[in-house]
Amino acid sequence: MDDYEKLGAFYLGKTFDLQQERLTDELVLYDSRDLTTHAVIIGMTGSGKTGLGIGLLEEAAIDHIPVIAIDPKGDLGNLLLSFPELKPEDFKPWVDPREAAEKGVDVAEYARRQAELWRKGLADWGQGPERIRKLRDSAELVIYTPGSSAGLPVSVLRSFNAPPPAIQDDPDLLRERIQSTATGILALMGVSADPITSREHILIANLLEHFWRAGLSLDVAGLIGAIQDPPLQQIGVMGLDAFYPAKERFALAMKLNNLLASPGFGAWMEGAPLSAADLLYTATGKPRVSILSIAHLAESERMFFVCMLLNEVLGWMRSQPGTGSLRAILYMDEIFGYLPPSANPPSKKLFLTLLKQARAFGLGLVLATQNPVDLDYKALSNTGTWFIGRLQTERDKARLMEGLEGAAGAGSFDRQRMEQILAGLGKRRFLLHNVHEDQPVVFGTRWALSYLPGPLTRDQIRTLMAGRQPEAAAAEAAPTPPPARPVETGPPLLPAGVTQYYLPLRRGAGAGAEVVYHPRVVGAADVHYLSSRPPLDATRRYLLACEPSDSPLPVEWQYAEQLELDPADLAGEPASGASFAPCPAPVHEAKNFKEWERLFTRWIRSGCELVLWQSPGFKTVSAVGESERDFRIRVQQQANEQRDEAVAKLREKYAERTAALEERLRKAEQALSREQDQARRSKLDTAISFGTALLGAFLGRKRGGAGTASRVGTAMRGAGRIGKEAADVERAEENVEALQHQLEELAAEFEREVATLNSGFDAQAEQLTEFRLRPKTADIHVHFVGLAWAPYLRGPDGRLNPAWL
Repeated sequence: MDDYEKLGAFYLGKTFDLQQERLTDELVLYDSRDLTTHAVIIGMTGSGKTGLGIGLLEEAAIDHIPVIAIDPKGDLGNLLLSFPELKPEDFKPWVDPREAAEKGVDVAEYARRQAELWRKGLADWGQGPERIRKLRDSAELVIYTPGSSAGLPVSVLRSFNAPPPAIQDDPDLLRERIQSTATGILALMGVSADPITSREHILIANLLEHFWRAGLSLDVAGLIGAIQDPPLQQIGVMGLDAFYPAKERFALAMKLNNLLASPGFGAWMEGAPLSAADLLYTATGKPRVSILSIAHLAESERMFFVCMLLNEVLGWMRSQPGTGSLRAILYMDEIFGYLPPSANPPSKKLFLTLLKQARAFGLGLVLATQNPVDLDYKALSNTGTWFIGRLQTERDKARLMEGLEGAAGAGSFDRQRMEQILAGLGKRRFLLHNVHEDQPVVFGTRWALSYLPGPLTRDQIRTLMAGRQPEAAAAEAAPTPPPARPVETGPPLLPAGVTQYYLPLRRGAGAGAEVVYHPRVVGAADVHYLSSRPPLDATRRYLLACEPSDSPLPVEWQYAEQLELDPADLAGEPASGASFAPCPAPVHEAKNFKEWERLFTRWIRSGCELVLWQSPGFKTVSAVGESERDFRIRVQQQANEQRDEAVAKLREKYAERTAALEERLRKAEQALSREQDQARRSKLDTAISFGTALLGAFLGRKRGGAGTASRVGTAMRGAGRIGKEAADVERAEENVEALQHQLEELAAEFEREVATLNSGFDAQAEQLTEFRLRPKTADIHVHFVGLAWAPYLRGPDGRLNPAWL
């Protein structure tokens, strides 16, 4: 195993010796768990900031950590330019022809040189093509382009979904979501609205709160209808028309409608719905690095999208169980304007909320900027890791010192030393200040696995994403419209024994549109599943709807649609003014419903097996209703937590032994130093004794014979002590060498244990097994089988579109 392929460690580079101005051989490995306290990357243009960020995201992908990356400049798309074979033809489409011309060569030759440069650069940093292949295999990398079809489209305005219960139950979070969404909508419309004084903002915020507290989502058409005809009688203590007259509300609705009808606005409605879970994982549970490229958008559109995305991430985050391990990364390549120190754009509160709360859920934020003055002080104080490159001005340095001092705490920050370090930073040199480590370190960033030609154009993004479709959009096939039938103004007359229900109409969907009900035979049942191995005792509720026909088999439950509704949500009355399609003849006979109930029970018995997924390696089973995708994601997170716990135990195990050996080594080095000092003194004393004796003999002192002989004897005995002292020094040196060797052996033993652990925590490679449990007839409790009316809306083209919740 390579030294940098350690469990939960990101290989960022090598330490840099500022005094000798050279890289050392010591690797800089960043513990991924430290990223749960967030990080900031600061450096002027040309400092290597983007390269460091891309390197960090590469490490996350290799470690199966999913990423949502907001890309305002277009640089992060370079992550997709990874070529395992490092062939010149792989580089050729992406090299800059102008750079080739400046070098005096054609594009093909320049591509060859770039391929060689990358091969050599990777080799110099101990990397190779196999690591690029590992990057591509470990995670899916995609580029989304909201408001554009260049990359994968993402639908932001198809609906304003009601927040999940975790947000609904927190008044502060719900209020922040309402405020930021309302501000974003108005910003997109070109309306600069103050949440306190703007009638437009107050009205839209109240509408969102009204629908969301009822658990209802809105689409744009529904919001337009709600602005025209609000389901509110008053705003505050004032009547609705006194606060915002109908004529002026109509003007606001028209402004939103005109925005919706503009030619370029359709791109905001296309693609997969904005979903943090889908941005982070594929349909099979594989981690994703989703790059949200917004370089092509106007400022107001960028702010709107970032707010909608942060709201979605916040809602996803609050639905996750707590963890101390890194679950996912939210990265923004240029934070300027989104988290300023003085102004309050709608994105600011959302970022501050994430910085304060995300740690508990394992979500790490990484924010990059050129100038520390672009960042709010509160944000800086909530950041545990600082990557600091070259800075432009003294003001930037002063601001940075304030933030570092605040994050480090009183008494633990050496300002003078930090200023000296920052003054010596050059290109691709960064100071890593991590509150989880004892001291900061200066390092040079490693060579990126991805080719870095600079910002990608929309045409280049289109080339990269050609032929790829968002999974959610591909899977989200539009329901087949019902067959064209004559409609009636009221429900048909049915026998008394036929119980009728109405699927609830989506709020706001019927405003100004024709509602047509079509018949469905609906069945509701509770099914009890019981098993000893794996241990299971669970109940699932099914609500199935099947379109009846005039065929010999009028109801075929195997083709039924499972409704994500509770039977209690079925309404007892239709929408006013609705029309009804006629029912097939079999529906008019009550006895048929008894037969359909029998067939419904039989279908539940054979067609509603409970499928659970088992992980043999991690000895866990999926929860009832948990998909393979969600189960694999959960197992991977469990694997990461077990890995981090195992590594922590391993470090603790070796820390005591290492500390004891280091203490013995310290004492042995002290002993060696004493022995060396004594040996030097003995040599000096002996030399002096010999010199004195010889000098006395030379001078021929009177009565000096005996004294001279005595001094010569003393000198001879001193010479004997020199041999003894030399032997003591040799023994002390051997002791030091032995302890150093023991430390090296201990480190090697630690590495071997880490390598053993390394292969046991990859849930992506885990072969899951299926466990199927068919219910017994006695465990099926049918609540009812009856007739349900499904509402459709007739569109401008005459087609009918589903309009139920």
